[in-house]
Amino acid sequence: MKRQLTVDDVEAAVLGGAILGGGGGGLIEEGLRVARLALAAGVPELWSVDEFDPQAITTTVAIVGPTGAGKTTLVNLLMRFYEPDSGRILLGGRDIATMSRAELRSRIGMVLQDTWLIAGTIYDNIAYGRPDATEAEVIEAARTARVDHFVHTLPNGYQTRLNENGVNISAGEKQLITIARALVRQPQLLILDEATSSVDSRTELLIAQATAELRRNRTSFNIAHRLSTIRDADLILVVQAGRIVERGSHDELLQRRGAYWKMTQA
Repeated sequence: MKRQLTVDDVEAAVLGGAILGGGGGGLIEEGLRVARLALAAGVPELWSVDEFDPQAITTTVAIVGPTGAGKTTLVNLLMRFYEPDSGRILLGGRDIATMSRAELRSRIGMVLQDTWLIAGTIYDNIAYGRPDATEAEVIEAARTARVDHFVHTLPNGYQTRLNENGVNISAGEKQLITIARALVRQPQLLILDEATSSVDSRTELLIAQATAELRRNRTSFNIAHRLSTIRDADLILVVQAGRIVERGSHDELLQRRGAYWKMTQA
């Protein structure tokens, strides 16, 4: 039975720590595979994909397409906010439909364009990704995510208190904290909703470097809003009207002079 995405679902998953908290860790032995997936009536978009397999656990998959094409719907399927009418999504060789939602989401890390913070210190916000992490693990994640670049300029360092909106730090600094939170989480599968759209060029470079570290040794899905950010993706999926119309690397898609090539010319 199909399920609609509700506010309660999102709050339970995010605020309850099911996406960013809890266990997980390690690598996906067999990567992620989507096989003949279809999602029809009852949701905002029609989604249909014959089959794709990122092959290796280190694959970076970019999803591109116009607004309303269905990019976010694919993420909702991966998170089981929606259930497909047919087909399977396999994570480490296991059908995600056989997992509880809590187990599935414990294996996934998300870095969203709209960041959110908890009321607490910078340290607390990073450690929220994995409450049982040691102090050394939290600080290492912060250094890898380039949080160190700004945190030592603050009088109280990692003990600087933030409110839930993080108004006392910049948008880019908030995004670096969420990347550190995902790093300490050690997710098997990563979902990135292009986190560089509202920051200055220097911070954008720091975010790009931190994101590259986060993607290392794991399969990641990048919902791309700007084509310049996904040229190095191993696989680019071009989505239109809820269907994958092209797939391939940046160079391969340019050579075909199809839908992706037209997007680069816009």
